[in-house]
Amino acid sequence: MQELTHETMIAVFEEIFGRSLFWLMVAAVALITLGYIYVLVRDRAVSWRKFLLAQLSMPLGAVLAVWFVMAMTRSRLSDIGGPVDVMLLLGIAALGAVGMAILVYTVEALIGSRRTTGGGDVR
Repeated sequence: MQELTHETMIAVFEEIFGRSLFWLMVAAVALITLGYIYVLVRDRAVSWRKFLLAQLSMPLGAVLAVWFVMAMTRSRLSDIGGPVDVMLLLGIAALGAVGMAILVYTVEALIGSRRTTGGGDVR
């Protein structure tokens, strides 16, 4: 492999996750991103209450992302071979944390609760 191309990366991800699951994940990411953009345009501002709840969910997203990748690759933490592997796992964790925050913020904005829509008496 002389160059790293988009086609190569797609082929690698399809091999790791399976073609159906990979494209299902791509569709889910696109749908959640569109929902997030819709919420931001609709509300014209970031709700700090929803943002706080989203931030609190970030550690869970990081752990779930690392666990999911480890399960799909049939790896364990003991298989980490060096600094590159650690950096890759930290990147996966960071993306999982950000993805969970966006998901929680979007769901909270679309479904809402009394606490975040102003209906509750928060002091």
